[in-house]
Amino acid sequence: MVSAARRIELVPAEETERRARRDCSKEPELWALLDAVTDPEIPVLSLWDLGVLQNIERVGHRILVTLTPTYSGCPALVTMQEDIRARFAEAGLTDVDIVQVLSPAWSSQWLSQAAREKLTAYGIAPPGDERCPHCGSSNTHRVAEFGSTACKAMWRCDDCLEPFDQFKAI
Repeated sequence: MVSAARRIELVPAEETERRARRDCSKEPELWALLDAVTDPEIPVLSLWDLGVLQNIERVGHRILVTLTPTYSGCPALVTMQEDIRARFAEAGLTDVDIVQVLSPAWSSQWLSQAAREKLTAYGIAPPGDERCPHCGSSNTHRVAEFGSTACKAMWRCDDCLEPFDQFKAI
């Protein structure tokens, strides 16, 4: 097994660009404010961890936030937008526009290794991982294509007998 210190994380170009936008931003305090905004369906992941937060910039006196939903019909998107506005309002920033972009389409490959570890600790198998997040067994099977939300499938461990969601690979 490769140690975490020696693991090379392979990410799509779009994710590399997303990370560069944050790293090179002239507004690091705005990014830091939104680090506290979590996915309403998976509260252990921030919108950044999830990969839906694409950019934050100032345009004149306005703040422009760009989001890419996990899928175009995601019901959590409205709550995400409300939570972003509320977080900025707490900091006295009320002139906020939030736009959705669907291209490039969100991909589960945008989840960082840290996000995958947070999912597992929360009891959700990350995309592509069929091991039970409770006991680590790979003796599992899919029970249903849809789990607690449309972006997850329902699985069951045949060793510990626990059901669990698996975040779908998209």
